[in-house]
Amino acid sequence: MPNPRLDDIDRRILAELQADGRMTNVELARRVGISAPPCLRRVRTLEEQGYIRGYHADVDPRELGFEVQVFAMVGLQSQAEADLSAFETRCRNWPLVRECHMLNGEVDFILKCVAPDLSTFQRFLTGELTAADNVASVKTSLVIRGAKDEPGVPFDILEERLSKSA
Repeated sequence: MPNPRLDDIDRRILAELQADGRMTNVELARRVGISAPPCLRRVRTLEEQGYIRGYHADVDPRELGFEVQVFAMVGLQSQAEADLSAFETRCRNWPLVRECHMLNGEVDFILKCVAPDLSTFQRFLTGELTAADNVASVKTSLVIRGAKDEPGVPFDILEERLSKSA
């Protein structure tokens, strides 16, 4: 269930910023129906409480020459917490790995990787990923094209759930 500490205005602020994190505070305040000073206070509070983790530009990797996107499914030899944490730390230090998620099931982790070309990814795969401590198996899938890439959460679903529970 959604956090009850968030009121309707907080949720609207989050939805608006998720859609466009570059808007001014004045525009944000106008869109959510409050004045600018309390809007700014609310945004700062949402940041401090961890609801807003940061702001970034949605950069197109292909425009910058990163033509290859690959999902790598990684199986580890040991799933002891220390080994899982060590692998996560290693993933944070690999620049080609853009996302790392621990999974439940046959695969321990799925990694989203980007590379300028296939040979760069191949060098990473054979020289670093499969050679890493505790890695038992790696299966890769090359992305042909993406159909959807939406950040954040679907606020319309959240509002629907809240209206049903009220």
